[in-house]
Amino acid sequence: MSIRRFTALGTASQVPNTRRNQHGSFLKWDNEGFLFDPGEGTQRQMIFAGVTATDITKIFITHFHGDHCLGLSSILQRLSLDRVPHTVQIYFPASGAHFFENIKGVASYYDVAFLEPHPIEGENCVVYEDNQLIITAKRLSHTIETFGYRIEEKESVNMDQKALTLIGIKGHLVGELKAKGQVFYKGKVIRLKDVSIHKKGQSFAFVLDTRMCDAAIALAQNVDVLVTESTFLEKDADKAEAHGHLTALQAGKLASEAHATTLLLTHFSQRYGPNQDFASEAKAVHPNVIQMEDGNQFELPLLRRKEV
Repeated sequence: MSIRRFTALGTASQVPNTRRNQHGSFLKWDNEGFLFDPGEGTQRQMIFAGVTATDITKIFITHFHGDHCLGLSSILQRLSLDRVPHTVQIYFPASGAHFFENIKGVASYYDVAFLEPHPIEGENCVVYEDNQLIITAKRLSHTIETFGYRIEEKESVNMDQKALTLIGIKGHLVGELKAKGQVFYKGKVIRLKDVSIHKKGQSFAFVLDTRMCDAAIALAQNVDVLVTESTFLEKDADKAEAHGHLTALQAGKLASEAHATTLLLTHFSQRYGPNQDFASEAKAVHPNVIQMEDGNQFELPLLRRKEV
């Protein structure tokens, strides 16, 4: 049984407080485990959440400000300590490659982990693709080079067995229909789209540390789940702009303009204290908003299906 679950490992920006650890996010996606921006203390937060080092298959760093990467050194060491058998791919801005090397070599340890660094260059690029997923990165608008990520499941086509039986197509004709898109059967042209069900893939966007920009909207376009920052409240919009962040209201506007289904808020400034309500601002412009707390989990909804 596949599991698709987002876990907020830490929801603070810049510094932790009594309720929030520095940022860290984990997305379980079937056999993949995506770790995003592990701030200080992420390894301990993983223990509380039941996430192991072996669960991690890919690590995504949006940028190299400390609250988004200071926990990476301990994660890399834990991969070696636990003898994680698979290769872990790590994606990060190419301009911060020296920071990555510094983090990787910050302490002496027995390094036996299988790591595959992927420095990202350019405004917009596909960083990973297989027969099921496509992962893209786009440059955002922050105070240093920052990338947001979009994970998208490719649309699949399943044969409609009832339709095939009704027409009488079976055996090698089914294979031919899949390969060619249509077959000639009993004097009629049978098209693939007439006897198939298209399954729309799920999509997920991770947009942290950015001003409102076209790239953020593009990453979030029509996604099932959008995780984004909510560093400031609208009363401090000038500070958000100056420091390259979003307010809670802007996060809601981003989700609304991009037609994202569910908005998950994280990355909250310590200036407001541990109990501030950010979600109410975002809900003024987007109906489906969840303010994440450390340890909260969100199960991605079941895939939608449509007939064509």
